[in-house]
Amino acid sequence: MIVSKDKNILEEFSAIDYPSTLMFPRNINLNGTAFERFPPYLLQKMAKENIVMEHHHYGVSPEKFHKNKNLSNFFKIVTTSTCKNRKVYVSSVQARKYPVTGFQWHPEKNAYEWGLPGIPHSESAIQVTQNTANFFVRESRKSSNRPSNGEVLEKLI
Repeated sequence: MIVSKDKNILEEFSAIDYPSTLMFPRNINLNGTAFERFPPYLLQKMAKENIVMEHHHYGVSPEKFHKNKNLSNFFKIVTTSTCKNRKVYVSSVQARKYPVTGFQWHPEKNAYEWGLPGIPHSESAIQVTQNTANFFVRESRKSSNRPSNGEVLEKLI
């Protein structure tokens, strides 16, 4: 909402406790995105099998995304998903000029949450969680911000 500068950009979607797919736009270049090192077979499974977890009421449709120049100039759509009511929404974005990734799905739930009955826990679903975590670790390693050795030692248990 902040980047879009539009308080009305969000629409209602029915995606509570909803395992879903991630659809990649045709001819998308995944370099520099969270999915760049995902194995091809896993990308295919994500597009065909319900192995990602959705859990939200609101989102942004691709139509509203493209109409809002603040949003579409800052981010590119990497994936879309379809809610229970068959409405399509933007589910993953990547900033065009900055190391900023956004998800409208929950990669952590597959491996670490067992409270909701719909959460996928298949081997492929766990691989989605692990590959996403690996991406964020790689991104964080790019930062030159490091605590001093003394600060690290003070914080150790």
